Amino acid sequence: MQIVYSRRKGARQMEHLGSAHTDEEYELLLAAARQRLAAGQGELDLGLEEPGTGGPLPITATRMEHLIGAVRRIYADLGLEDAAGGDEVFWQLVLARLVEPTSKLDSLRVIEETGLAPASYATVKRRLPRYAAPDFRKALAAALAERAELGPAALILYDVSTLYFEADEGDGFREPGYSKERRIDPQITIGLLTDATGFPLMVNAFEGNKAETKTMLPVIEAFKATYALTDVTVVADAGMLSHDNRDAIEAAGLSYILGAKLPDIPYVVEQWMAAHPDTAPEDGQIFTAKTFTGPAGARREARIYYQYRSARARRTLRGIDAQVAKAEQAAAGKAPVKRNRFLTVTGEARAVNRDLEAKARALAGYKGYLTNLPPERASAEFVIGAYHRLWNIEKSFRMSKHDLAARPIYHRLQDSIDAHLTVVFAALAVARRLEHLTDWSLKRFITTARRYKTITIRAGDHDITAADPLPADLTQALTRIHAPDGTWH
Repeated sequence: MQIVYSRRKGARQMEHLGSAHTDEEYELLLAAARQRLAAGQGELDLGLEEPGTGGPLPITATRMEHLIGAVRRIYADLGLEDAAGGDEVFWQLVLARLVEPTSKLDSLRVIEETGLAPASYATVKRRLPRYAAPDFRKALAAALAERAELGPAALILYDVSTLYFEADEGDGFREPGYSKERRIDPQITIGLLTDATGFPLMVNAFEGNKAETKTMLPVIEAFKATYALTDVTVVADAGMLSHDNRDAIEAAGLSYILGAKLPDIPYVVEQWMAAHPDTAPEDGQIFTAKTFTGPAGARREARIYYQYRSARARRTLRGIDAQVAKAEQAAAGKAPVKRNRFLTVTGEARAVNRDLEAKARALAGYKGYLTNLPPERASAEFVIGAYHRLWNIEKSFRMSKHDLAARPIYHRLQDSIDAHLTVVFAALAVARRLEHLTDWSLKRFITTARRYKTITIRAGDHDITAADPLPADLTQALTRIHAPDGTWH
């Protein structure tokens, strides 16, 4: 057995170790060769004690490196870091709201568990008035509007919801009012404005007893003025539609697509039914009716599109059947009287309102869509499709209430409430962008990414960094987040 040393310029040197005639001799020579090759190489001295004489090596630090890096990248790409002036306390509050929504005080624990050094609670309290200031909130909204790439003509979604408080009495701002959750606690009304995908653009808080229809115009006008948008088309649900509200929107020069309530069978549908007796309309069939909207002296032509969907008709008729059956039981005295639109109670007499039932069955499957956009700018299919995008803003509300735990609110002062909503607003933007990039839900990403931490171990005088290997799906998600920014939507 020989060892050959190769040097520069092809020079070689050979060292003869001996010859082997048996397997045992071969193994001995091989071990000797290995020792000779390793001769002169130093050993890494970690300053550890002999094996078995000490305990396990201490972990000096843990950090959710992948989670922090991903959220920070999206936060910066959205322009929120620059808009907030590099405020680390605000960034930490947004991160905590995404990782584990909790109180402002407990957020410090969440931040510490991620591996960051949290600010003191006193510092957080001092910063809250800044986050409630209109200039700070406008800067965030401007950054998000820029990333949403809104042009001069913008299609935006508007909806309202309520957030309740753990309080006994109202104070003028937190007031009992119509609650979508049928609560009697003091609440505030939240108006949320998003782009067509549900990406948040602006949020405003109103008194808890303020009518929903009176919240839309102030939010939209402020948004339009802030970003110098010349042509805004707002999409909102039928609950936003009132005669005064519609006139105000017209007076402001706004275009709109609104859900239209159908108290009676539309004339154009009646005409079609008369011409086609005993014939059901085709699935997706659209009927068009002209109307006029706006205040006197400034009337504007508008259109209502009525669409029939067979699936909607089936669902509606099942509900009507169930309600009529309950009304019949109550009318026969076989069930207690409860709220039922098909049951008429006059003194001691109870009867099923068959006329109302017939009208409800005739309307089953129809949905109305009102717009003042001219047909050359917006076809019936565009109007209906735009209205059906409202599920995006409903998703944003669900995320803010559940995933980001925007409710209940424990703050008492309006400035603190506005600051809380600012943090939730920014966290919602990060969450929607994260879901768009990864095709993961926020909950799935946070739950998965927080498990993979970077660990620092102290070994003698040395710090060693260790980490578990990432699964393929998380690696792919992180790659999408950290990739160069491409098309927004």
